Amino acid sequence: MIVVAQLLAAAVFTLTLVWVLHFREGVTWEMGSIPQLVYTAHPLFMVIGLVICTGEAVMAYRIVLGPRAARKAVHLLLHLLSLGFAAVGLYAAVKFHRDAGLPDIHSLHSWLGIATIGLYALQWLVAFVYFVFPGAMMTMRADYAPWHIFFGIVIFLMAVCTAETGLAKYIFPGNDYPSEAFVINFLGISIFVFGVTVVLAVILPSRY
Repeated sequence: MIVVAQLLAAAVFTLTLVWVLHFREGVTWEMGSIPQLVYTAHPLFMVIGLVICTGEAVMAYRIVLGPRAARKAVHLLLHLLSLGFAAVGLYAAVKFHRDAGLPDIHSLHSWLGIATIGLYALQWLVAFVYFVFPGAMMTMRADYAPWHIFFGIVIFLMAVCTAETGLAKYIFPGNDYPSEAFVINFLGISIFVFGVTVVLAVILPSRY
């Protein structure tokens, strides 16, 4: 499952780059002749952060070889990196809406996105207090650990759902079905299968 997840992560990353750089003509922070170039940064950073980095962070205890402290550090830093990418992606969406005069937080995608980022940040802070802060007692850590794992998986699946609803906003009406639509559909399928594989890699016993 770990190997399959890594291959799927590479597929998601490659398809995202092909879509953003080839079909959407790249990314910019300035409103120019193609305003969508600002918004294109949103799916790019969100997929890299909340999907790929989060998936790798969730699997960190199965991937990283070495002492538990090293695995914990990688797990913590990958989640922090994911939040950083998410912040940039959120900024891109807000900037595009402001510059284009569009309303914010009107779609299911935006509602799921805000909830995911908010819960993600809360989960990271609570985990830092329980598992990194020296004042936390071992009994407190043991009691919270199952809930940390549960909510971590839930938030990751929320990120996957948010990505899927974001891709679903790209609709191609009529009988014309351009190559971009195939890339978006394959990207959506890859993200979904990646999410399932990550969860399996975490919950399956080590003997599998």
